[in-house]
Amino acid sequence: MQKVVRHYWEARELVLIGVFAAAAKLSSLLIALAGGGMNPISLVLKNLVYTTLMIVLLKKVQKQWTLLLFTVIGMIVSVGLMGGSLTLLPAALAGALLGELVAKLTGGTNTPWAAYAAVAVFDLAMKGISLGVSYLFLRESPALMTMIVPIVLCGYLGSVFGLWFGWKTVGELKHAGFVRE
Repeated sequence: MQKVVRHYWEARELVLIGVFAAAAKLSSLLIALAGGGMNPISLVLKNLVYTTLMIVLLKKVQKQWTLLLFTVIGMIVSVGLMGGSLTLLPAALAGALLGELVAKLTGGTNTPWAAYAAVAVFDLAMKGISLGVSYLFLRESPALMTMIVPIVLCGYLGSVFGLWFGWKTVGELKHAGFVRE
């Protein structure tokens, strides 16, 4: 008698998570470059696209730890291929774990609003913890934080718009048959 081994992740889901993580990072970079650097419009747009892609992925792959795996792969792409900073890693992991916790507390990943709540908490926690890390590095000249906080708030505004845009995108992708609930 053969023993059937059931795996938590299917190969299709792992590939989808990897593609979405790489696409989110690369599209954010392209938007920043096309926008002429880190100006308010490109900050809003890159966070809008990143949040939208995260929501679509979480609605497509409705399993626990998808957000954490997306974050880890995104950080590998960011650090390994794009020369990103490792100082964002603790904030990203903490934000992903908090997002996963919120998804679990809202009834699991199959509930209608779990993905939106997880992404909202992920973005807020990641940006808040990143500000805390920035303050630790700049504690000898805290006046520099007055320049950093508006930039992060501008980016978070894009994330909030991304929640709405992600909701609309998921609705359209349901009609197209890409996302099923």
